[in-house]
Amino acid sequence: MKNSEDTKYIIEFLSLGGSVKVSAIDQASGTEVSIIGPPKATQKELSDLAIKKLQYVLNKNKKNQ
Repeated sequence: MKNSEDTKYIIEFLSLGGSVKVSAIDQASGTEVSIIGPPKATQKELSDLAIKKLQYVLNKNKKNQ
């Protein structure tokens, strides 16, 4: 999937004990993915990883259609 400024994602952070759950949602399709990361990681690192996973899932779903 091309990375475009028109692409909109919702990113949500939730602290869970000794970790952080990050959810990324594609506004156009409603597709959602989650990752679990260490609390010492920056929000940018965690959100970048969640977006990368979301783009992977969107590409995979596109190929299966």
